[in-house]
Amino acid sequence: MSGGGKRIRPTLLLLACEAYGGNLQEAMPAAAAVEMFHNFTLLHDDIMDNAVVRRGKPSVFAKWGENVAILSGDAMMIYAYKLLSLVPESKLARIMDIFTPMALQVCEGQQYDMDFETCAKVSVVEYMRMIELKTSVLLAGSAMIGAVLGGANDEECRKVYNYALELGLAFQLQDDLLDSYGTEEELGKKIGGDILEGKKTYLMLQAMSRAVEEDREILRKTHLDESLSDDEKIARVKEVYDRYDIQHTVEQQISLRFDKALSLLDTLELPSERKEHLRVFAQNLM
Repeated sequence: MSGGGKRIRPTLLLLACEAYGGNLQEAMPAAAAVEMFHNFTLLHDDIMDNAVVRRGKPSVFAKWGENVAILSGDAMMIYAYKLLSLVPESKLARIMDIFTPMALQVCEGQQYDMDFETCAKVSVVEYMRMIELKTSVLLAGSAMIGAVLGGANDEECRKVYNYALELGLAFQLQDDLLDSYGTEEELGKKIGGDILEGKKTYLMLQAMSRAVEEDREILRKTHLDESLSDDEKIARVKEVYDRYDIQHTVEQQISLRFDKALSLLDTLELPSERKEHLRVFAQNLM
C-alpha cells in the first residue's frame, strides 16, 4: 500500500459522493475499502502472472514468497469488508449489494483472463467482456458507491455506474496499448510483457483478425521462440502490429469509449459545475 499507485478508484468514489453533496468523511471508509480490495487483487494477480515487479518495485510474492502474498491478499480482502462496515448504517445494505457482486465479477474476470491463455481462439467481444469484469466493474462499482453515499437516486446511480464502466474499458485498452507502445517510466514496469507472455490482448486479437496466415504464425509463436531475445520478440510482434495499423485501431476504440463516458456524464441531473471534477478525472485518467 505504501507504494501508492494511482488510487483512481477511491478518488472516483469520493468525487461521485461530492458531486451529489455527500459527506466526504463518511465516505472515506468506503474509499479505503475499494483501494484495499484493489490491492488485494494485485497481490494475487502477480502470483498468477508470475510478475516480479509492481509499481517499480519487487512484487510482494517476489520479495516475500508466494505464501505470504496469498495470505496478505486474503487479509486485505477481509479488511476491505471491515472498512465497509464503517459506512453510515442507513446505507450499508445498499453498498454491500453493490460491493459483493462487484468483487465476485472481478474474480470471474480474472478467471476468464487465465482461461484465454489456453483457448485456441478468443473473439474481440469475449475479450471486451473479460476486461469489463476484471477492470471496469471495480471502477464502476466504486463510482456507484460514492453516488449512493452522496444521496443520489437509483437512476442517477446507474448513470454514474455506466459512465465509469465505459471509462474503465477505455482505461484498460489504454493500458494494453501502453504495454506495447509506452515507456517503462509511464508504466512502472517493463514494456512488452503482454507480448512476451503471448497474452491475447485487444492488440493481439485485432492483429490476428486482420493478418495473413504467415503473420498469424508470427503472432502465435514468437513468444515461444527461445532463439530470440526478449527485445527481438517484442520488435517482431510490433512489426506485425504496425503492418496492420493496430495502434491506430486501438486508439480509435479508446476514443470511442472515452467519448461515450463523457456523453453519459452529460446526462446526470446535476449542475454542470458539480460534474466538472468527474470530467477532469476522466481526462486525467486517459
